[in-house]
Amino acid sequence: MDEHDFTWVDGERLIRFGPDAAAEAPDLLAGRGFERYALLTTPRAAAQAPALADRAAEVLDVPDGPVPDAAAAVRPRVRGRPVVALGGGRVIDAAKGIAGADGLPCAAVPTTLSGAPMTRLHRMPAGVESWNLVRPSLVVAEPGLMASQPAGARAASAMNALAHAAEALYGPLANPVAEMAGLRAARLNAQGLETDGEGEARPALALGSILAGYAVGAAGFALHHTLGQTLVRVTGAPHAKAYAVLLPHTLAAMAGRAPRELAHLARALGAEPRAEAAPGRVAELAARSGVAALSELGVSEESIEPVVRETLARPDLANTPDPPSAAELRTLLERALHPSERRSLRLRAP
Repeated sequence: MDEHDFTWVDGERLIRFGPDAAAEAPDLLAGRGFERYALLTTPRAAAQAPALADRAAEVLDVPDGPVPDAAAAVRPRVRGRPVVALGGGRVIDAAKGIAGADGLPCAAVPTTLSGAPMTRLHRMPAGVESWNLVRPSLVVAEPGLMASQPAGARAASAMNALAHAAEALYGPLANPVAEMAGLRAARLNAQGLETDGEGEARPALALGSILAGYAVGAAGFALHHTLGQTLVRVTGAPHAKAYAVLLPHTLAAMAGRAPRELAHLARALGAEPRAEAAPGRVAELAARSGVAALSELGVSEESIEPVVRETLARPDLANTPDPPSAAELRTLLERALHPSERRSLRLRAP
């Protein structure tokens, strides 16, 4: 098996991973019944894979903004066609939401390391009250395309993938398969981040993203994603960079709750196999994104209380072992807001 070039059939979906996968995408789509599809994309992504736009019956530019609003903006022009997403997590999640709302086939060609192609976790288009969660039945993953962002953005996207890998270790449906995939993803992401600019970095980051997305899709979300999603929605902070800043702090909060899992994570990342070593090691990797504090992303002290309040109201916070209190969430966010003023990542006592 060549881990840089493979085809993976997982239930109803096919994942094609390889250095020339994007060139194969039109034929793969045709072979899977995606005729006269609507292509959801962005100008940057569309320019990277023009053959997909050439074959599309409709090319739709997904606007900036929250996924429910972005999906609702383009949904009327899909007109019942199969949906193909070419882009990052926002584009792919919008496509999944439309596919779920209207019962349409969905495929994804990722241009970031978001992990969105591998999960059925997404929000629905604005105005759709019922939930129907879907995952793309075809994923075309080309490492050069997935890791094509500028260095800082690429590192932030890789940290998003690392968050998926970490969360899969203690999510509500954590299991040995998700753990093995998550730990392998963590090793690959650390390797890719540390060797970025070298030939093997992008395949490592891309495969790490695919495995991490698979792992968290199987195990489910807990503290990091519940808090991170709420923070992004309430404050408008950029998703990947906000997650990169938050991850060392959410892992510090988990060290006493999931000590075995975080010790395994620390080992996978090249640190001492102790739960207490994981947050600091992750902070070292997160620094490659170019941001270290939520305050650098426009988050203010005044945002903390609304984020805490809305996080506590989310039922999925209960997926976290021993769910945190308002005081613990508040302290975590304060440390992430100005980490230079609170240098140590203090751990919650077991």
